[in-house]
Formats: sequence, C-alpha cells, structure tokens
Amino acid sequence: MIPLPAFEEVIDASGTAARIEAMLPAGVRARQLSVRTLLAGMCAAHADHRPGHLTRVHRALVSLPEDQQRRLGVIADWKNGPHLLTYRQTEYTFGLVAGALAGHGPGGQPPPALQAVCDGLLEASIPGRFKDASASLAVDWTGMESFSRPPPRGTSDCADPEASWGHRKNNLLRSEDELFFGYYLSAGIMMGEENGPAVPELTRRATVSSCRHDPVRALAPVLTAMPGQGIGPGDILADSGYAHRDASAWAIPLRQAGAQLVQDLHPHDRGPKGTHHGAIIANGNLYCPKTPRPLPEIGPLARTATSEDAAAHDARTAELARYKLGRITADDADGYHRAACPAAAGKIRCPLRPASMTLDRDRPEILQPPQHPQACCTQQTITVPPEITAKTAQKHDYPSKAHRRSYARRTGAERGFATIKDPATSDITRGWCRLMGLTPLMLTITCLLVVRNQRILTAWNTRQEENARRAVKGLPPKTRRRRRRTLASLATRPP
Repeated sequence: MIPLPAFEEVIDASGTAARIEAMLPAGVRARQLSVRTLLAGMCAAHADHRPGHLTRVHRALVSLPEDQQRRLGVIADWKNGPHLLTYRQTEYTFGLVAGALAGHGPGGQPPPALQAVCDGLLEASIPGRFKDASASLAVDWTGMESFSRPPPRGTSDCADPEASWGHRKNNLLRSEDELFFGYYLSAGIMMGEENGPAVPELTRRATVSSCRHDPVRALAPVLTAMPGQGIGPGDILADSGYAHRDASAWAIPLRQAGAQLVQDLHPHDRGPKGTHHGAIIANGNLYCPKTPRPLPEIGPLARTATSEDAAAHDARTAELARYKLGRITADDADGYHRAACPAAAGKIRCPLRPASMTLDRDRPEILQPPQHPQACCTQQTITVPPEITAKTAQKHDYPSKAHRRSYARRTGAERGFATIKDPATSDITRGWCRLMGLTPLMLTITCLLVVRNQRILTAWNTRQEENARRAVKGLPPKTRRRRRRTLASLATRPP
C-alpha cells in the first residue's frame, strides 16, 4: 500500500488545497475536516482498493494510526474532549468543495476552476526528474457510467442531469457499439520520445465531459493550455477518432500550441483528396501529378502482416516519398509555406526539369509528363496555404515505416485505462462511485489517477533497482517474456 505521506506531498506540491480553501465560505466555527485531509483521504481510500464512496473515505481516515489522525485533524480536541471525525462532517466538507468547483449550473463540461485543480494534482504527482524526460502524450477516451439510472423514455428527469447517453466499444463478437449512460473520460499518458529512453507511463492530463459533448473538443483545450503552464508541447499520439474531427476542433489548435501530431487517419481521409496547383493532395502531403495511382492509395500495414509483407509495404511507401513535394520553408505566422517539385529537389527524373534528367537512373522517371503542366510543374516552388492539409498533415509521412514505429507508442493510452479498469486494483464500472454530477465524479477520478501514478512509479523504481542489481552481476536487464503456446507446438509435443 502507498504510504499516506506520498499523497500529502503531492497535494502540498500542487497547492490545490489552499486554493480550494480560499473558495469556501467561512462558517461560524472552524471545520474539523480540512480540504487537504479530505483529498488525502480520497487518495488513501483508492490506494487501499476501496471504491470511490464517501463512506470509504471516512473509513480510510478513521482507520489511520492515532498520531496521524491527530496530525490531520481527524481527531480534534473539543471542549468536551477528543472528537473523532464523523461521516456527516466528511459529507459536509466534500459538498462544500464540490459546490465551489461546480460553477453555475450543469453544463456537462468541467469549469475552469475544476480543471485547474485536477491539472495541478496530476502534474504534482509526476516527480521532477520525469517532468522534462518526455513531452509526448498518448491520448484516448473511455466511457464511465453514472450511478444514476437513465431517465425514462420521453423525459429528462434523473438523479444525474449532467450525464447523457454515449456509445463505447465492447469486447463481444459483434461490431456494434454499446450504449451507456454517463460520461467520457479523456486522458493524456506520458510516453517516451522517438528513439529516446523509456519513461514511466504516467497520466499527465485528464478531463471528464458529458456524453452530449464531443470528447475530442473537450480534451483539446486541456492540451493547448499546457504551454501556458510551462510544459513544452511534444508529440500527440492519437487514433483516427481524433484525426477525423474538423481541423479547427483538433489539429489546428494543437499545431498552434507547438505540438506535432502522430495519428492514424480515418479511412475517409486516406488517399487522394483533390489537387492544389496540379499537385495531388493525399495523406497530408502534396505529390507529383504523375505519381503512379496505386502509391497514394496505400493503406496502413495490416495487423496480421508478416515480415515479408512489412518489407514490401515499406518499399512502396519509400517509393511514394520520392514523388512528394519537398517543403523548403517553415510555416510563417499565417501558416503558409513553400514546397518544391520533387524533380527540382533531385528525387525523380522529369523531362519538364531538364536538370533532373542528368540524375542517376535509379530514381523514378516520369515517362509521360503532363501535356498542360500547371504551377507545380512550371514554377520553381509553390505556396501551400494552411487549409490544404490542415486536417491530415502530421509529423511523419502516412503510412510510412517511421510513422508506424512512432504511432506504436499510442498503445500506452490503452494500458493507462486498463490499469484503472482492472478489478484487482480499481474497477471503474458502474457503482464504483455513487456520487452524481460531473464535479464530484471528476474530482474522484483525478484522485484515482494520482494513486495510479504512484503505483506506476513504485513499479518503475522497483524495476530499475532490479536492473541495476543485474548490471552489477553482469546480467542484461530483465525483459518480459511471452509464454504463448500454439496449437502447432502442442501437436508436436510428445505425450
């Protein structure tokens, strides 16, 4: 079990307790339960594999050693003698905190004060040695059911008016989505940089929104606010659910914040999508008008592909890169940049560029140039406006080998959600939190993510110490070996 001082250190480093205390109304007499002790009790309850119930928070506080209870105010000296914290006091303090952070009315999205408190707690749970270790984030969303039952058909009255109907993927054989009543939880998990050292997969940002709101649009402001908080943007690893949104909802705000996108493209966004000054627009890049038609239509590598299939796929994407117009300038203040013909850049041979015909014949050659060449073939460079590839442009050419290796880091988001859905630790299925409303639920899930970060750090430190001991003995680092038995291996095994 994680010791309580670890959570107190996180709460003190974030400064959220003092910030919330300043928002609470002053009562006739001082409250016995402080916000700092309440947050520490919520974290302690999750660390002991308790669900997010206020009764469990109270039980976690009153089960502490007596010296810690007196230090935290769980046992206070009243005029009639020592007084032990009651559940009513726990419920009262939590109600004040939720009311101060809730804002005005049910809106289905976290108010700025609530989001700032949750961001501060998560950022403080990351040790200083890892804050600048990596700026890459793997993002995703998942569903969280409300404890409230959905309203009857034709009505909108229920115990949780901010919850709404949403859909999520299921683990059944059918491909249909599953309906649920509740909220969307979006999170950004720290991942290692490309070709960089591994880092612990800590949750750095998270938000909760009603299912009536788009989770992509709910997470984008949280990520774009990070540069203003002193956190430099890095790679944002996202699946096609994020990439398929309007460019103004996801791609453009993140690029303006300085982030680089590494994402899978939706099938509707793949392949040729028009032209610009004669150049083919495909997969976030501009290509020569005479690019062989099958090349821009290359899709991502299948999951069941063999090593031979991967090698053939990489060879085709490398050939496609030869026909790409080369960027020769960075984006200006308005997002415009200049691009040059691949023949002028020396990547292919084309009769319209006589200098390119002197290149080696190992380069592709345009045998039939356009009869009526447009600007991309006649001019030395062309200007590319930001709206041409605003939605699909990203760090690496899609679907190249470099993109596939970089995008493979996105699985960290799946592992992040798996750790908080594990029944052995904290199962966030319906009933794990019986508090209704976005603010109580988001505050509770943030404390759970803080506990998760502490568990990840404990496992990380243990693994590093084990590797250091093995290095002293001259042994390689311990790796995770897959013990998978196939039917073929079982059939060939002697009885």
